[in-house]
Amino acid sequence: MNLSSLKPAAGSVRERKRVGRGTGSGRGGTSTRGHKGAQSRSGYSQKRAFEGGQMPIQRRLPKFGFNNINRVEYKAINLDAIQALVEKTGATVVDVELLRNNGLISKKDLVKVLNRGEITTAVEVQAHGFSGTAAEAIEKAGGKAIKL
Repeated sequence: MNLSSLKPAAGSVRERKRVGRGTGSGRGGTSTRGHKGAQSRSGYSQKRAFEGGQMPIQRRLPKFGFNNINRVEYKAINLDAIQALVEKTGATVVDVELLRNNGLISKKDLVKVLNRGEITTAVEVQAHGFSGTAAEAIEKAGGKAIKL
């Protein structure tokens, strides 16, 4: 046995279909494309999502929902995350820059402080929004909640 005598397994390779080579070939005339119509012509390409002329699904189904263009999305930061950050860095002022540098928010995020967990350190927190209970908890611990 050598490389020049290797062959694929019997029956695993088909010969290509030779189309349009006269009536004797069995595939002359229409060349397996059927009779007339767009699909028999050269250059035909069907549009995406074309369903044979029936009403396509994206037109049958009604529109759904509503996107408010004036909605303001906030990134939620909880008190327990702020407490952990203060313990880790020893900061007395927690602002957007500090949160961004520690990977808690990304560049254009607006920050809202929420009241999960508890804060024990007196710290000044600067954010775009506060829940009422979170602002209370910060001030109760001796800190300040400053809205940007």
